[in-house]
Amino acid sequence: MNLKYKRVLLKLSGEALAGTDAKGINFDRVLEICREVKEVSDLGVQVAIVVGGGNFWRGKSNQQMDRCTSDYIGMLGTTMNALALGDAFKQLGADVRVQTGVEMRQIAEFYIKDKADIDLNKGRIVIFGCGTGLPFFSTDTAAALRSAEINADVVLKATKVDGIYTADPKVDENATLIEETTYMEVLNKKLNVMDATATTLCMDNHIPIRVFNINKAGNLLRVVQGERIGTIVEK
Repeated sequence: MNLKYKRVLLKLSGEALAGTDAKGINFDRVLEICREVKEVSDLGVQVAIVVGGGNFWRGKSNQQMDRCTSDYIGMLGTTMNALALGDAFKQLGADVRVQTGVEMRQIAEFYIKDKADIDLNKGRIVIFGCGTGLPFFSTDTAAALRSAEINADVVLKATKVDGIYTADPKVDENATLIEETTYMEVLNKKLNVMDATATTLCMDNHIPIRVFNINKAGNLLRVVQGERIGTIVEK
């Protein structure tokens, strides 16, 4: 089977793990996502995952709280999601490691770039929790940073829609899918892909971003095979 990418960084939102539920973790949905990831991993693609925590906590929405404290709470939310993903992979028979950007020795490994690289080369799925481990940086930025650190071929941004549109397709029926765009267009037009810091990191390190719908079964496999799924951001 022809594969376009050897090593990918999959960015999952916390909401993706909630499934049809508004909050928390829908473990049936987690298992569905993990089955698709394992299928890709079993083909020889090295998979790292950065997961968000929006199904538990939205730091910026808690303006009454100190921003650093709020962001640390969000990091704990991403850790819960990372552990849930790790458990699902283990149930499916996958070799997996969970690493966190904040040291939690009794829960997960502390993130070390070289250790993550070794695990990926051994075919293990590596999940990164806690974002960057620092406040004021989103998990999108963490995805861009980790992808640069591990030399990923691409950032796969998993979303609930088919890619980037000219307008919100839920609001504007005339919105059309943008199949290809550039980093500068994303930044200048403020397209809803990743935040500016994350996009700039990918641009500076020449890491393409593929935005696709994770809710359509088989899309992840199609993406790593090189099919024109969703939107590609590069150049």
